[in-house]
Amino acid sequence: MTVTPLAAHASDRPAPAFRGRIGRDARSGHYAVPGRYRLHLSTACPDGLRIAVTHSLLGLDTVCPATFLPAVPDCPEGGHSALRPLYEASAHRYTGPAVAPVLSDDWSGRIVSTHAPDIMRDLARRFGGDRPSPYPCGAESEIEAVERMCAQGIEDAAQRAGSAGGEESERTAALETLLETLGSLERWLVGRTYMIRDEVTAADVELWVALVQLDTVHRNHLDAGAVQRIAGHPTLWAYARRLAAHPAFGRHLDLDGIALRHHARCQGLEAAGAAVQILDWAAHASDGNGAGPQVNRS
Repeated sequence: MTVTPLAAHASDRPAPAFRGRIGRDARSGHYAVPGRYRLHLSTACPDGLRIAVTHSLLGLDTVCPATFLPAVPDCPEGGHSALRPLYEASAHRYTGPAVAPVLSDDWSGRIVSTHAPDIMRDLARRFGGDRPSPYPCGAESEIEAVERMCAQGIEDAAQRAGSAGGEESERTAALETLLETLGSLERWLVGRTYMIRDEVTAADVELWVALVQLDTVHRNHLDAGAVQRIAGHPTLWAYARRLAAHPAFGRHLDLDGIALRHHARCQGLEAAGAAVQILDWAAHASDGNGAGPQVNRS
């Protein structure tokens, strides 16, 4: 897949507090041993949802167990009290929020990484086994291009288009960027089942989570006309619907948790687009294997 990169911009995401990697052998310190590592995730969070889907695609429930956290953190600074001991054991006098996602090392009781892209790649490369890799050989540049397109052309553009502050011209330009991105994806997906290969890859995980966020979060701050234009990409939304019916995707779709997290964090005003749902995600997530979505523990 050839994707024209969008202009580089500063990310709104904070720098990860920890960014260790899992290596090939004991010389790397953190090396692949089944049962040694644990994930701590909230699937109401986009990064947590990405990791949970990747984890299920790889079938790592016993190799690298996952602990699911509440949708809304229970600490005033936005962290999870359950993660505080890990953070304090990993950094002397750590004062920041104990946020998810976290990949921890049960042997040391410390954190390996809080950087979602690294965690996903390490799970695939060090524990993938016989399952098809979400990061197939030769596809890294294509996957990175889709990551940029989703981050800038969908998530950032939708955020700016629905912002209560700023100039109207800025919101209009952001909406046009969003629609151009969706239009490019719509044309690309015609005649294709998945983004870049004949099977699911990390590019599909990235795009699907971006579309979930667009319909369940960002549209709440857009006017109804804008949401109707966003919905006017039938191939793209049919693709999102198919993936929702895939067990590795739909079982982690915690719609109630996403709504709770959004209302707890959101500072913006609700707009008419909140009444214009694009997909019935709950219905589609129950297709395929007859099971409803997995919900986070309270």
